[in-house]
Amino acid sequence: MKQPDQDAPVEVGEATFDATTPLAREIQDLARRRQAIASTTLPLPSQTRIFTISNQKGGVGKTTTVVNLAAALAKSGARVLAIDLDPQGNASTALSVEHREGTPSVYDVVVNDKEIEDVIQKSPEFDGLFVVPATIDLAGAEIELVSMVAREQRLSRALGRFLDEYDIDYVLIDCPPSLGLLTINAFVAATEVLIPIQCEYYALEGLSQLLKNIQLIERHLNPKLRVSTILLTMYDSRTNLAHQVADDVREHFPDEVLDTIIPRSVRISEAPSYGQSVISYDANSSGSLSYLEAAAEIARRGVPR
Repeated sequence: MKQPDQDAPVEVGEATFDATTPLAREIQDLARRRQAIASTTLPLPSQTRIFTISNQKGGVGKTTTVVNLAAALAKSGARVLAIDLDPQGNASTALSVEHREGTPSVYDVVVNDKEIEDVIQKSPEFDGLFVVPATIDLAGAEIELVSMVAREQRLSRALGRFLDEYDIDYVLIDCPPSLGLLTINAFVAATEVLIPIQCEYYALEGLSQLLKNIQLIERHLNPKLRVSTILLTMYDSRTNLAHQVADDVREHFPDEVLDTIIPRSVRISEAPSYGQSVISYDANSSGSLSYLEAAAEIARRGVPR
């Protein structure tokens, strides 16, 4: 098949662009990425991979990452369970599931011993995408858990029972940006930690403490836990700072950082207000393509070689 000339004019609708312009190069790049994603079949894991997505620093794209990776993996054919363990319930909103006060939710699982199958909902985003929602009831769960037996393992045990009965490829847990009992439950339930890091000033602030906390949980509560994935988010290629932060993170964590970088994107920011992931809101946007590429990279990394 003849390859297009890189310097030939590019036609978009009725307009023609010089292929050497930044706009034309960007259009060509997006087209190439769409074609590569469309022609890729992702491998499914041989056993369920359970991720906790965590960062003690707020505003780094944690919930956004949970929502869009869950949607990207489901679109690629995986069966995905997203667990919203943040009392704000933003992941539940973005995946368009009911989470008004009184709705059966993750609160009932960790506090009232309900089974996950009794509170799970199917997201309208994609086939194979399921959600355990969070409601405002979860705001008081930290206090209620204090006096409970095996308070750190309540989510883990419920999830274990659910996975014994149901076939799920990926579990993604969204937890609060603080190390309380809810976050500890998330770490104890998971086998992998994914840390989103924004490409901005103070990006690495608090990361060393987070890693120490994860090591403590690994030592005392969950020996299977490991930091497997770091995802760079809110990347603005126009700034030297973003390049510097990305280089610093890659230097410190060469094996964990994904090659894919999530750009700062209006579409990513807009999607939750429509109760959608960016994958379904604007499938052709750079933000959508980036999360699809990140999901593909995670899937390929998880397959034994």
